[in-house]
Amino acid sequence: MPSRLYPEDQKKVDEYLNLPAQKVDRKPFNIWLLLGIIFGAVVGMGLLARMLAGLVLG
Repeated sequence: MPSRLYPEDQKKVDEYLNLPAQKVDRKPFNIWLLLGIIFGAVVGMGLLARMLAGLVLG
């Protein structure tokens, strides 16, 4: 895909992206960890809601 920037602007962008601060090693994305966190949050909030309902409704 050709760049829509002027060549001098594209050169500045490339220089910026090649700085050491922009090259951070990251772990690969783990979908199962994300789903586990979401599932845990939903279950936790559901249990909290049931506990509060039990306290309020007696």
